[in-house]
Amino acid sequence: MAVLVLGGAGYIGSHTVYELIEAGRDVVVADNLLTGFRAAVHPKARFYELDIRDGAALDRLFKEEEIEGVIHFAASSQVGESMVKPLKYYDNNLWGTCSLLESMVRNGVNKIVFSSTAATYGLPERVPILESDRTEPINPYGETKLAMEKMMRWLDKASGLRYVALRYFNACGAHPTGLIGEAHNPETHLIPIILQVPNGQREYIGIFGDDYKTKDGTCVRDYIHVSDLAQAHILALDYLLAGNKSDVFNLGNGIGFTNKEVVECARKVTGHPIPEKILERRPGDPDMLVASSEKAKSILGWKPKYADLETIISSAWRWHKNHPHGYEVE
Repeated sequence: MAVLVLGGAGYIGSHTVYELIEAGRDVVVADNLLTGFRAAVHPKARFYELDIRDGAALDRLFKEEEIEGVIHFAASSQVGESMVKPLKYYDNNLWGTCSLLESMVRNGVNKIVFSSTAATYGLPERVPILESDRTEPINPYGETKLAMEKMMRWLDKASGLRYVALRYFNACGAHPTGLIGEAHNPETHLIPIILQVPNGQREYIGIFGDDYKTKDGTCVRDYIHVSDLAQAHILALDYLLAGNKSDVFNLGNGIGFTNKEVVECARKVTGHPIPEKILERRPGDPDMLVASSEKAKSILGWKPKYADLETIISSAWRWHKNHPHGYEVE
């Protein structure tokens, strides 16, 4: 039987497909290619170009393929965009997931691993953040992801569909082979934006605020390598296939780095001075976001392999240096 990876042409989805295939799994990928790239899909995966809001297309896929479980990455994921285009997030994230779950129920597929987010917590009440902490999102992105979790929880009670929601923190890095990596347009994530400076694509890196209650005044975030995230999704799927109950897990390294520390590490990795400028704060940025991942480690047996920041940035630099325009043909 096969694993269906929705959004498998995107950043985290494509890395998960690579890890699945390297583990000997049969993989089907479905993606509408609005933000994903056909070139990012592993050549051994069977590919369907479809949108999860198209229930008939999903039904055809489930009838053609024997699917034992779904890993769901097919959602819009930009916090800033969600603030100016909230209905896009309700349409793609909520209606898309509703359409997917309806098709799964119709076709007797009852196990799903879902890509959630630390944005479900909003402004954290403590650090490190526990799965049991208050969830009060402060943007439509986090709000729709939390609603997707609740949708699955109620469907579990109604029809027995079992799910794992993985709330992860700052995904970063690239596949160790350098074959695939991060490619967004526009790019909004800190590490690839920093690496645009040594790549000659911008003159400096802007840091939003230096008056936070942290050791150097800049925001602290928990960075997790994309391949470690991919492994967690596989472990979560196996957890469900083994007959375990629905659950929610944080994914992070449990170590926070300030923006300035990330820039300094990138200078070391690239050998470039990477000039920086302090800009005004962005509204809604918490001082610190750091995960407690002890639950995932104890229950799923998850153990990050690439927890060192220098290793993470080195893998990202290998990809961006050789693919300055992502998957576009040079």
